[in-house]
Amino acid sequence: MTSFDTSPQLNVWRALLALAVVFVMLATTGWTAVRGHRGTTALQASLTAWDHGRLHGHRLPDADASPTLLRRFFASLGAQDRGRLAHRYPLAVGNMDGAPVRLRYQANRIALHRARKVELARMHDSRLSPVGQQDAGRRMERYTSLMAKDRQILAFDPEGSGRVAEVFGDLGRAERVSVVVPGVDTDLVTFRKTYRPYSAPYGMAKSLYAAERTAAPSTRTAVIAWADYTAPSGLGVDAATAMRAEEGAVRLNELLRGLPGYASVSLFCHSYGSVVCGVAARALPQRVSDIAVAASPGMRVRSASHLHTSARVWAMRDATDWIQDVPYLELGGLGHGADPVSAAFGARVLSARGAKGHAGYFEPGTDSLANFAEIGVGSYGSVRCAHDDDGCRADLSGTTGAGRA
Repeated sequence: MTSFDTSPQLNVWRALLALAVVFVMLATTGWTAVRGHRGTTALQASLTAWDHGRLHGHRLPDADASPTLLRRFFASLGAQDRGRLAHRYPLAVGNMDGAPVRLRYQANRIALHRARKVELARMHDSRLSPVGQQDAGRRMERYTSLMAKDRQILAFDPEGSGRVAEVFGDLGRAERVSVVVPGVDTDLVTFRKTYRPYSAPYGMAKSLYAAERTAAPSTRTAVIAWADYTAPSGLGVDAATAMRAEEGAVRLNELLRGLPGYASVSLFCHSYGSVVCGVAARALPQRVSDIAVAASPGMRVRSASHLHTSARVWAMRDATDWIQDVPYLELGGLGHGADPVSAAFGARVLSARGAKGHAGYFEPGTDSLANFAEIGVGSYGSVRCAHDDDGCRADLSGTTGAGRA
């Protein structure tokens, strides 16, 4: 592993390298952060309809009201009225923080069914190119998969490349909740992969859920595969800046504030997802006990203390991960700051033995997955440190997630 070196000569070299990389990105990919203006999306239309809707002659609460208010509103309704709202406004209810979890699953299943019908029609639309028809087919297949009876879809937005969040376990009764925050090239189509399944959000979360159940069979856990932000596409300029992370951080904190119950929450942030978690850290709810980053290009700060969070901060990187060769600096908005596994950063550095490369951290049998699982269930005394001094476990209670490091 490399460490953050503060020597002026090396920092100058890294700065020059960073600028060179950026110029290549600009020449080959264009400034992908610039987006054309879009019309009203299906989700926006559903939210607008909700805001103008009525139930038994009474106005509905604002769609962007606090989760507490919305939770109270839904609790006042009978099952029939809740189901009626899910059918009338499926995208609004399916993405509404504060709505009952199982009602969100029901609403998103309805929304997926409607989106699937749209893509089925597009597959046979002669006005589309063959490539467009193939894209419609891929999306239709993905929607069909997400509609399976055992899938618990917590969020869904078909707009653009698409966003989705899925739950493993019983979120409403969980004693510990884990949220997997993925990196670049994450969308509806790449959410689940057959080849290298543990490199995609679905496989990451499913693997972590199984590992947590093995680590603490008596602990009720739930894991969220959270691909509900617009991630950068490829290693272009979007991936070198914080714009997507800033947007994602807002959405991540909205999710966390809307979670049911009072269970401790751990964030597991991979690659660019660690940038999202770094930007979100300052505003995290107190129930977030841990932030664990893997394969991180930086968290937009110079040290863990600058995250201004009471959560424990953990970091890991496998020795074969190419991310160690990126310039760990921030220059004019480009780059993401210091190396989280460096001694100067101040995170608790964990073993990632066996991870193999940039996308292997959730592979069964690796130290990285085992460490994630121990953090997820609060068994801090069982984590394996990257170094022999056991420094990553210093000042920890060992078996509970109640305390703070």
